[in-house]
Amino acid sequence: MIVLGRQKEKEILDGLLTSPKAEFVAVYGRRRVGKTFLIRQYLKTNMCFDFTGSDEEDNSIQLANFFREFSKQCLDNQPYPQNWSDAFSLISDYLYSLEKTHKVVIFMDELPWLDKPKSGFLAALQYFWNQHGSQMSHLLLITCGSAASWIIKNLMDAKGGLYNRVTQSIELKPFTLAETEEFLKYKNLRFTRYQILQLYMVMGGIPFYLDAIKPSKSVNQVINELCFEQNGLLAREFKPLYHSLFKDAEKHLAVVEALTKRPYGMSRQQILEATKIPNGGSFLRTIENLIDCGFIKQMTSFGKKNQDSIFRIVDFYSIFYIKFIRENSIGRVNVWQSIADSASYQSWSGYAFENICLLHIEQIHKALGISGLYSQASSWKFIGDKEMSGTQADLVVDRKDGIIHLFECKFTNKEFVLTKDYTAKLRKRRAIFEYVTKTKKQVVTSLISTFSAIRNEYFLEEIHSQVESENLFT
Repeated sequence: MIVLGRQKEKEILDGLLTSPKAEFVAVYGRRRVGKTFLIRQYLKTNMCFDFTGSDEEDNSIQLANFFREFSKQCLDNQPYPQNWSDAFSLISDYLYSLEKTHKVVIFMDELPWLDKPKSGFLAALQYFWNQHGSQMSHLLLITCGSAASWIIKNLMDAKGGLYNRVTQSIELKPFTLAETEEFLKYKNLRFTRYQILQLYMVMGGIPFYLDAIKPSKSVNQVINELCFEQNGLLAREFKPLYHSLFKDAEKHLAVVEALTKRPYGMSRQQILEATKIPNGGSFLRTIENLIDCGFIKQMTSFGKKNQDSIFRIVDFYSIFYIKFIRENSIGRVNVWQSIADSASYQSWSGYAFENICLLHIEQIHKALGISGLYSQASSWKFIGDKEMSGTQADLVVDRKDGIIHLFECKFTNKEFVLTKDYTAKLRKRRAIFEYVTKTKKQVVTSLISTFSAIRNEYFLEEIHSQVESENLFT
């Protein structure tokens, strides 16, 4: 099996393999995103020990599992470890016995599951690295976990003995559209780019979900099979996904529920009011957890400070589950076909396409020819007053060279046609933005659409630049 996509991550790993010093790496990201697969497959020729923690197992079972794998992969007939200090002592002794001609990889997966109360795991890891691992120039220690917040708190932002010890962190995000297309082609699944957009809106770029797609199926058949059949992978994934990541998952689910009802984002205060979660450390940790795992995105409003940020849900599967899967009877025949023809689908698809655009800012910059230019992406909303009606722009790109793009995102199944009334609406939004923000920069309207817009007189009158969905696949 080959590792598709992940070019930046592979370049990082290549650099670590040739590093002249010991390396301590933390890999994190959403569950099902392919962290374990990337490390095991790309580094398999350098792997000397690979161990994974088990959920809901006590410390004695974890140690027994460790010893079994160590005896199988490294050295047999070694003393049984009574604690994690003994376990790491076995690893260090083994590493000292190896030739130092090339990097060897120790891969410890699902560390949050190993760090049980009173297990002593973190203290043992700390001692191992500080006393032994950091002195071994041939060691590449890779730690991993789906509970991203645990990785960030206990390793990357650690206090005490592990402070500043991680030498490299890798946040593994879902596949981009380009990586998704490459993955599907590798599996000999032939979809048009428009169809790939439709699939992405349902499951995002999650490799585990994409791998469940069967050949010779239409997009509607794929969605119906995975989401609405009795044993469909995505029909039963939602709550187990969150409970596998978070100890107090009900709070996380409450935030996700609230944000799904307000797809264009909510302020911190609005989330507190909607969820009834007490304002304090627990609430902040819940928000941080969801951001760290890629379920929600914090967006700064144009011209505002961080404390005025809004939070927007960007996990495609979570939105789709709450919006459609949960509300329909699992097992009913051809559920998705009836939904896909509804007005609700049209509204959802427009929002989902906007989310795709938000997560492909790099590709949008490239299409505009401003990849090397500093710019800031944000959102903007004006609630209206006695003089002007409310309006909003869900994507604003503020360029250092004096131009601000107000993007309009349109998901259609054919060429988009600007009408006189629609153009007037865009022109009015631009005028209100200029007046309210008092900006001195040139404000322009830009269009992101699935297909080329018809370049009629209204397009030429208002649209400064266009990005097509084809550009998002670069």
